[in-house]
Amino acid sequence: MIRFLAGFALAALALAHAPSASAEGTDAQRARFREAYAVATTQGGDAWRAQATGLEGYSLFPYLEAAALTHDLRTLDRAPVQAYLDRYPGLIPAADLRRDFLGELARRKDWATFTAMYQPGLGDSLACFALQAKLSRNEPLVFERDLADLWKKASLPNSCDPVIDAAAGQGLLTTDRVWARIQVAADSGKGGTVAALAPRLPPSDAPVAQRIALALNDPATALRQATDWPDTPRHRQAVTFALQRMARKQSTVADSAWATLAPRFALSEQQKGAIENSLALFHATDFDESALDRLAALPPGAQTDGTREWRVRVALARQDWNAALTALDALAPSQKDDGEWRYFRALVLAKLGRHDEAQAIYRRVSQEATYFGFLAADRIDASYAICPSTLATDERREAALLNDPGLDRAFELYAVGLQKLGRREWSAALAGRDADTQRLAADLAFRKGWYDRAVFGLSSGDALRLYEQRFPLARQDGVVEQSGQAGIEAPWAYAIIRAESAWMSDARSSADARGLMQLLPTTAAIVAKRNGLSWSGGESLYDPPTNIVLGTRYLAQMAARYNGAPWLASAAYNAGPNKVDQWVEARGTLDPDLFVASIPYKETREYVARVMAFAVIYDWRLNGNALPIGSRMTRIGSAYALPQAGAVRRAVTCPAPAVAQPTPPSAPAVAEPAPAEASSAPAAEEPSR
Repeated sequence: MIRFLAGFALAALALAHAPSASAEGTDAQRARFREAYAVATTQGGDAWRAQATGLEGYSLFPYLEAAALTHDLRTLDRAPVQAYLDRYPGLIPAADLRRDFLGELARRKDWATFTAMYQPGLGDSLACFALQAKLSRNEPLVFERDLADLWKKASLPNSCDPVIDAAAGQGLLTTDRVWARIQVAADSGKGGTVAALAPRLPPSDAPVAQRIALALNDPATALRQATDWPDTPRHRQAVTFALQRMARKQSTVADSAWATLAPRFALSEQQKGAIENSLALFHATDFDESALDRLAALPPGAQTDGTREWRVRVALARQDWNAALTALDALAPSQKDDGEWRYFRALVLAKLGRHDEAQAIYRRVSQEATYFGFLAADRIDASYAICPSTLATDERREAALLNDPGLDRAFELYAVGLQKLGRREWSAALAGRDADTQRLAADLAFRKGWYDRAVFGLSSGDALRLYEQRFPLARQDGVVEQSGQAGIEAPWAYAIIRAESAWMSDARSSADARGLMQLLPTTAAIVAKRNGLSWSGGESLYDPPTNIVLGTRYLAQMAARYNGAPWLASAAYNAGPNKVDQWVEARGTLDPDLFVASIPYKETREYVARVMAFAVIYDWRLNGNALPIGSRMTRIGSAYALPQAGAVRRAVTCPAPAVAQPTPPSAPAVAEPAPAEASSAPAAEEPSR
């Protein structure tokens, strides 16, 4: 059903072939479409047509037949499917219908019809079914033509198993080819693939492949057994994998194993460096006593951006200012330019008594509308530097966009509540368009209340200054009212929504967190019961007002656990309160900015920074000025009180001349398939446990 729904978005594109020109649907058309769509998806057949009378010219009409055909897939023959594909050759639902029907034909083993309808480029699973069809005709496989590209993949779908078996039977899977794919899989951490390939090796080679798989899947057992392994190149690779994996799980156990195994295996310098890197990095995230020395002692070839950054973090957590300055000096040039490390250089210099140098850096960083820019402004008691911008109107181009069939279908899908399909139409319609067109489309989406398209569409360059669109307030869904009733600040609640879902009300994470504030159904049920609120099940979390009522109460619950502190509650909202409690117990005496820098989880560290920065921006959007960011970052153990009338607030000004400002890290990907929209943090080697 999910694949079918996704397919429906393509129908939007084919609607360029539909009988009517692009035009905004009426409320009556949308209501009839919803009714007909519900019938098509649940009953199939032609029952939907009664509800669809009069919709023949509506831009979403082709979605209805595709929905019914998909419902009936198990009983269809080729004719109705082919007829639909011929009518709407470019539509997303047509492409998905073809893909799903091919899967059904493969299930039936109707290889003749499959071959007649198959098109390349539909994914690995169907590619392997196409090869199965070839085998059914007794056609031999040719490795370079049929398998070479698939063979480079670290993992393959089950439909490829018969093809691989046939290739082995034809003598195509030479020992070198099997080892080549094992290497690809091992480098990608796919121990299951390595284990599955091991039996395809000669008996003399299979045991070492099984040991590589063991190193990836069960490093503790592999390290215990490794004392009896021979010193061969592939066993050295297995030992390296096992030690790196063990370092991530239990760094002290990995230390002991490394001391035992290092004399036994003639590891290359590169392998030694990789092991030392992992050991140092995970001792650092555990803040072990030896961490700083280990990181400083890493040879240049074993250092990465991750180890260099963690050397700074550990030194900051120890408040060893000289070591911190040395570590800051050792960062790569690109790292030194990052706002985080410029801010902490200023802080360290100030701690060392070099106040003039610190003030100069703080002034420069404070010109940026970021978490570290706001922290720097607090340090020097400066205004916050936020330079809002507006889009110039262009009625001609706006009219052209509103008449674009693809965008029309995207907006209509949003209007009828099929947002995921609408996002696919949106992406297809704007693919390859120039930046100005994409910005104008994002602004149109904002004005129609489709806020996530504005958030994701205005994520670079000068568009970062379009704060009205990127931090929307227009459709509040009770945020201010419910925050007040829950006893928390509205700017903080807005910031959580912006960071969690980027205003995608239909967002659903891999962990099943749902809606604007990304609540788990189990959590929401507990919150509802505790607060005497009605609860209608997990699907109700896609309703924005319901989600906000429950989400604000859960935020209040997290805040109460940490003396009201929004920053610690934000950390708990992301990583869970048990983890935050552990960090507080270990480093609870640190100032808040140092504590955040020491959070072991990269995702949580950046999340807290993002939420705190977003809270400042939303405070400004609501009030025209903002509470100092430090006011929401009280020291651990100190009570946080909601701001009262007359509280000191920080002015917001745009420096002259205006400075191009980087954005606070973007919201994480939630139910969004392609996120350049996800996180602007560099993908360092640092672990995200």
